[in-house]
Amino acid sequence: MQIYPAPAQSLVDSMRAAALANPARTVAFQGAPGAFSHQCVREARPDALPLPCYTFEDAMDAVSEGRAAMAAIPVENSLHGRVADVHFLLPESGLYIVGEHHVKVEHCLLGAPGATLAMVREAMSHPQALGQCRKRLKVLGLKAIAHADTAAAAAQVRESGDPMVAAIASRLAGELYGNVLLVDGLQDADHNRTRFLFLSRTPLADVEGPAKTTLAFEVKNIPAALYKALGGFATNGVNITRLESHLRGGTFTAAEFLIDIEGGPAGEHVGRALEELAFHSKWVRILGTYPREILTED
Repeated sequence: MQIYPAPAQSLVDSMRAAALANPARTVAFQGAPGAFSHQCVREARPDALPLPCYTFEDAMDAVSEGRAAMAAIPVENSLHGRVADVHFLLPESGLYIVGEHHVKVEHCLLGAPGATLAMVREAMSHPQALGQCRKRLKVLGLKAIAHADTAAAAAQVRESGDPMVAAIASRLAGELYGNVLLVDGLQDADHNRTRFLFLSRTPLADVEGPAKTTLAFEVKNIPAALYKALGGFATNGVNITRLESHLRGGTFTAAEFLIDIEGGPAGEHVGRALEELAFHSKWVRILGTYPREILTED
């Protein structure tokens, strides 16, 4: 049963009611209000109605079923790597990537009202957040406790009132639930960023300016298949910015791949590279061509 801690549930109910009344403005995200996915929606789509969902699949289903226009899904973090499960959920969803946004992740240690840092013995959060703060937690001598969601952990700490347990979550979560800010900037490195993708039922018709394309494919089970499949990007001068693999079908021989490339299929060089990729692959699916976000140093 999908139940949030009481301080979060009231916010979830009001946000869901607003989203239900205007799905065309709604962007679904995984987590309780105050999650970094919620922060992503606020930063990249400030006029949208955020819709909290319990899982990534729930957020994608909200788009597929027409209850939301888009979903904001995290795919990778600069400190902790790939976000679990998203690599196979993206191709399965049937949705298209229409945008990306990088959130600067600044973790806070949030306590119950009246708590001090000296009282805290445990830090509770999502495993991704715990991994991004692993070194700091060791220095502080705090035991890491896994939770399904960063913001929901903050709400649970607020609800329990236990001064010995704190949550690792965003400053936004602390403000929403009335937590005490015990430590600001808890992450192990200041460059900590999470990349989010925006998913929609329909692809973008055209992309102006620098573009990025995400593809899924499975190469043929022959020697050097991946080398040959990706060779077309090298010979045509197309930059691959991400490459990851995962196994399918209960076998250790059939790997599927996700790649990000700069440019779109309409470009001559990209078009030729995709032809070569298709020749050496069992199948290729374009998950979306979308504006490439240019990162700047903070």
